[in-house]
Amino acid sequence: MVTILRLQVDRIRSLLLDNRYFWILAVLVIASDAFLTGLIVRFVPYTEIDWETYMIQVETYMKGQHDYSEISGPTGPLVYPAGHVYIHQFLHSICDSGKNIRLAQYIYSGLYLLSLVLSCAIYRQAGASNWVVLLLPLSKRLHSIYVLRLFNDCWSVVAMQAAVLAYQLGNDDIGTMFFSAALSVKMSIILYLPGLLVIFFKRRGFVYTIRKLSFIFATQVLFAFPFIRNNWRGYVQGAFDLSRVFLYKWTVNWRMVSEETFLSPQWRRALLLGHICTLIAFGWNRWCKQDGGVPQVLLRGLRRPTLPASLIPVTAESIATILFTSNLIGILFARSLHYQFYCWYAQQLPFLTWKTRYPLAVKLALLVGVEYAWNVFPSTNASSTILLISNALLLTGLYVSE
Repeated sequence: MVTILRLQVDRIRSLLLDNRYFWILAVLVIASDAFLTGLIVRFVPYTEIDWETYMIQVETYMKGQHDYSEISGPTGPLVYPAGHVYIHQFLHSICDSGKNIRLAQYIYSGLYLLSLVLSCAIYRQAGASNWVVLLLPLSKRLHSIYVLRLFNDCWSVVAMQAAVLAYQLGNDDIGTMFFSAALSVKMSIILYLPGLLVIFFKRRGFVYTIRKLSFIFATQVLFAFPFIRNNWRGYVQGAFDLSRVFLYKWTVNWRMVSEETFLSPQWRRALLLGHICTLIAFGWNRWCKQDGGVPQVLLRGLRRPTLPASLIPVTAESIATILFTSNLIGILFARSLHYQFYCWYAQQLPFLTWKTRYPLAVKLALLVGVEYAWNVFPSTNASSTILLISNALLLTGLYVSE
């Protein structure tokens, strides 16, 4: 009896810790979550928020209106890049002009499971411990964002996950195509750009980095050409308005500051300064540390612009860490986060906490704190403070982890 018990314990330990069994555990997690997601769609009522607006905006476009400033819906004007329009034009065509909500939910269920598969693949490439994937399906809010709310953020997240995996596998061309596709759906993908530039510059050099940036810009122009041709200012102001101010009443973060402060240009500039300084700190002391620091990396990259600026290989683990951290920094200093924005980093949190040196209890507490904050509706001073502290502690843990 003792021998049998010890054998079972060894098997469980291997499943949780031995990377040879990573995909066995991952498949069990994915299959279990597929069953759970099906139950959610079947038994939890759908909540209309933006889906109707997406469909009305698409119908306006399909009727021939290509001026972004003239396209609107019940919840406001069209404020997403052109890729959003094309995706929802397709969904409009196969979901009975948007009326077949159940079919849309099943499509989003498949999208959610694809995001789970991609997350597991990224974790595996980065060398994460097997047990970390057990944390991926535990978010109530994330399931809601995908299959009960049908937010467009989900499409950009999955495309970005595909980009991260492609970069890890060394296929920068495919990765950049997915990155640009993600950016064409949601402007928030820009948060990854600082980390991506570091990876390009270190791995392939200055000229290569400029080429990739040019490709990203060109594809954005190509996606948006029907709208740019009609009114390019209206398109840029609608799809890539970096000065957009979200309503205070819907924000999940920074609730603890007054509305007057929240909406002030001084607060916006302070957050931008904090964002830039934190990126510089990570770039200077973490992302380029093993290469002799930022000055040495820049010097090598500019002296030999067609060659890699890094002295060591850019690993799959460092790619995930740099990109996810770049995204987390942007989220921490974002003036406003709405509830659907949680999907921007929800599936990255287990990996990022695993990367820190905190005790397991602290890691789990950070995840619980973040999840709690995103499930309090409407947000409160307390929930917003918990979110800020959790995100800041996670970022601090990443900064001191190497």
